[in-house]
Amino acid sequence: MHDHDDMLERETAVDRVLALREEFVSSRDTETVALADVGGRVLAESIIAETDAPKHSHATMDGFAFDARGTYPFDLRADEVFPESDPGTLDAGQAVRVATGAPVPRGATAVIKREDATVEGDILESGPDVTPGTYVYERGSNFHAGDELFADGERLGPKDAILLGDLGRETVEVYERLSVGVVATGTEIHEGVSRDLDSAMLQGLVRAWGHDAVYEGSAPDEYDRVESLVADTAERHDVVVTTGGTSVGHKDHVIRALSTLGEVLFHRVRVRPGKPIAVARLPDHDAVAIAIPGKPVGAHTIASLVARPFFTGDASLPTVEATLACDVGLGPSGFEYVVPVSFAESAESVESAETVAMPLGHVDSPLSVYSDTFDPSVLSSSTRATRADGFVVTTEALSAGDAVRVVPYTVLE
Repeated sequence: MHDHDDMLERETAVDRVLALREEFVSSRDTETVALADVGGRVLAESIIAETDAPKHSHATMDGFAFDARGTYPFDLRADEVFPESDPGTLDAGQAVRVATGAPVPRGATAVIKREDATVEGDILESGPDVTPGTYVYERGSNFHAGDELFADGERLGPKDAILLGDLGRETVEVYERLSVGVVATGTEIHEGVSRDLDSAMLQGLVRAWGHDAVYEGSAPDEYDRVESLVADTAERHDVVVTTGGTSVGHKDHVIRALSTLGEVLFHRVRVRPGKPIAVARLPDHDAVAIAIPGKPVGAHTIASLVARPFFTGDASLPTVEATLACDVGLGPSGFEYVVPVSFAESAESVESAETVAMPLGHVDSPLSVYSDTFDPSVLSSSTRATRADGFVVTTEALSAGDAVRVVPYTVLE
């Protein structure tokens, strides 16, 4: 019952996670927050523009405004237009000094920078040839009345306060943050023989993804104790994140406990390291459970790839291009391999500013875990591998000099 045929492709697993998120988040209570507090929050309303914006055309440079359909020279109006000014109307053949952000006078279609202009007395003698719209933030060019600019369920960032403010909003309605309880399993951890290396990391990830996380303790490798800890945590929290005990060994009880307490949506994904992740719905507790494997690097990897979309709604993996420093072979086919890499510049690439990706763990790197073939099992346990800058996701062996797409860890955390 544990052959590879029952594993999900990562894309399928993420689709299930996103569907679960939509179902779960839509039933959450909401609260009102100020724009300064929108970062990481999930919008509980759609936001539609009520007017066109900007209401007036504005200059985007300090300079001179005039009708670009005319020709130099232009007569300079005596005044200067500032952001708080009534710009008035320009007559044909006129120009006027404008400040950045100032409304453009009626009749003006372009602005030239002050340093590009030649002025003699009250005449704008010459400047660059420009077309209408140059250095002008044109009326109605940002959005129109009726445009939906934010959707219900969208996760906001601090930059969204800019547009929300321009829409005239002081506050927005958002879903309450998820309450997450993190629990560890394993007799060696529960008895203090081995240190729990996962729980603090998982709490930090959840908080970075915009939610509240607390540690709720550990259980030894005893079924009743594991089930009880998960059930108790689900009573107190919206989400239970477990670490360890997700594989198929005699002391791995988490999946059985989740099956007893609810419905396991999937167990094991075709990703190495990190494949024995599981996600479950716990309807009797109105909670969700996400079971993360115990090896720390694998735990971080699979949480970032599969659990993150549940908390953020974002399954994208932004990448940067780099050149691989050495050959990396792979193990059995049918998996996506997540290869941690560190960035460096080789002597040959300095002139071209080419970024080199060195697989951290390769024998040629500062961490020697494998030589020819990537070893996700051992690497997954290596805490030093967390010093990588990012990772490459691949289903094919890699060769030195290959162009690779690196997912920086910073975009996921």
